[in-house]
Amino acid sequence: MDVDQRAALAPAADLVVRLVADARTRPPSASVVVGLAGGVAVGKTATSSMLAAVLADRDGLRVEVVSTDGFLFPNAELERRGLSARKGFPESYDHERLVKFVVAVRERRPITVPRYDHLTYDVTVDGGVQIEAPDVLVLEGVNALQEPLVDRLDLAIYLHADEEDLRRWYHARIRQLRADAPGDGSSWYDGFTGMSDDEFAVIADTVWDSINGPNLGDHIAPTRARADVVVEKAADHSIRSLHLVSPRSRAEKRARAVRRPRGPEGRAT
Repeated sequence: MDVDQRAALAPAADLVVRLVADARTRPPSASVVVGLAGGVAVGKTATSSMLAAVLADRDGLRVEVVSTDGFLFPNAELERRGLSARKGFPESYDHERLVKFVVAVRERRPITVPRYDHLTYDVTVDGGVQIEAPDVLVLEGVNALQEPLVDRLDLAIYLHADEEDLRRWYHARIRQLRADAPGDGSSWYDGFTGMSDDEFAVIADTVWDSINGPNLGDHIAPTRARADVVVEKAADHSIRSLHLVSPRSRAEKRARAVRRPRGPEGRAT
């Protein structure tokens, strides 16, 4: 892991560590939930994994990273609902299941999280992955700071990049997914292997202009205003800067609240 990138995420990691320490002082102990959002191809999974590694290596915390992609409705259900062209938009997610998952993790109850396979372009049917009482859950996805999730987060992080960089990174990602397609019909990208690179680029541009771009403008980018931390990405995919949005962030307010004396009914006095 790049040392400079680790250092860039240190202020966000410090906030998480404070939240974990506060959670441990309040019975019953609860897992800390961090939401990390941003546009398609911005690097949410990589950044979440890097933050998790910092928290594990530096602070000895047990961290799970989960993508909200697993909570998309399966392709067959999206087709039944007429939402195939709206995949990734708010209405394409099973919000009820997603909220139940977050509540269970916060309460440190074991629960299975569904997985998404980018090669098949669908939710898997393998039963998912068991999550058991982590110190921190990093929930990453385009909708991680959208309602009804945002009010259930301890810390909200938004990953920002210029849209032209996002478009370019998206092109690179799906070109790689097409290159990785096994050619046996098991991958959604097998259907594009006979196209020239230029023809495939037209498809990618169409998807961006009709789906990813509008979703970014209408539903993803507006959630930046809800973030406690904004991470700016440079054109080379590196972290250019990290901003703590306000001293009145959710993290600061929660940390102050739990340190205030509490009355007999548990309310801060």
